[in-house]
Amino acid sequence: MATPADITAMRRALELAARGLGSTSPNPVVGCVILDASGHQVGEGWHQRAGGPHAEIHALRAAGVLARGGTAYVTLEPCNHTGRTGPCAQALIEAGISRVVYAVGDPNPQATGGADTLAAAGVEVSKGLLEDEAEAGNIAWLTSVRLGRPHVTWKYAATLDGRIAAADGTSRWITSAESRADVHRLRAETDAVLVGGGTLRQDDPHLAVRGIEGATQPLRIALDTHASILPTARILDDAAPTLLVVGEDADTRHLPGAELLRLPLRDGRIGVHDLLDRLHARGVRSVLLEGGPTLAGAFVRGGAVDRVIGYLAPAFLGEGPTALADAGIKNISGALRLDISEAVRIGPDLRITATPKGA
Repeated sequence: MATPADITAMRRALELAARGLGSTSPNPVVGCVILDASGHQVGEGWHQRAGGPHAEIHALRAAGVLARGGTAYVTLEPCNHTGRTGPCAQALIEAGISRVVYAVGDPNPQATGGADTLAAAGVEVSKGLLEDEAEAGNIAWLTSVRLGRPHVTWKYAATLDGRIAAADGTSRWITSAESRADVHRLRAETDAVLVGGGTLRQDDPHLAVRGIEGATQPLRIALDTHASILPTARILDDAAPTLLVVGEDADTRHLPGAELLRLPLRDGRIGVHDLLDRLHARGVRSVLLEGGPTLAGAFVRGGAVDRVIGYLAPAFLGEGPTALADAGIKNISGALRLDISEAVRIGPDLRITATPKGA
């Protein structure tokens, strides 16, 4: 049974892991805390960037010789393979760690087996401490390993009657400055931000992260089937990398120098899973869907929405477009039902975070 000291150490490891959000892809976020043989914390670390030392290595370096006979708390099962870095399971053994507590097993077939290696070397190993919290914190990477595609969060802002714009098409600003700042935090924690052609034409979005010091800029993706984007579009500046996704026969001569991804059309549209497959192969593990109702509907219809974050403003419009369109839902029994995991105030607005039931 876990002791209060175990829980405190693992909770700290979870806090450390979260510091890597947005900068470790295509690797997971991982945190590690080491207590010495008498139960005092002597080292901690987190995976800071892909290709760099793993969380365990940072923590072991901080602990030094005090790690011998101690306990390591890790949010993900220590890896068992040599990639750009060595196997963490072996590093823990060589440091003399006597006990390892980890939260979530590693589903990556190339890296799993660390727990078995540790146990074979005589290290006491236990799994599952704060597993749900660790799963939630690493859900983008876990989804990518389990499903072979990026984790998709659909973000939208609407009034209480579900309108994302007024009848005349204006939408700035439905939600508050506090909510908009929170969206920049979401962008900073994700690999890619995606919009469709309608949003490009209507809003001319920029999509880069602002107001967060040291943030890694996400890949800005515009799904623009016929390459109708103007060369002066804000998304084409150099503030962040940009990928234009177009039909395979689209005329892009007016976009010299733009990075293009050409995909075949299915019934006149680019397939959601065709796109996600290519993004996954590129190393994208998380996507923030910021497009309009048509793009959101395509992802819902394709079963490719893993999380929904809605910012609801205390206002009514009565007319105007709604957040979701053409999702393939024909009756009430087909409604996309959600499990709400969080509802909090952001300035005057309400932010609701939910996942599709059964996801």
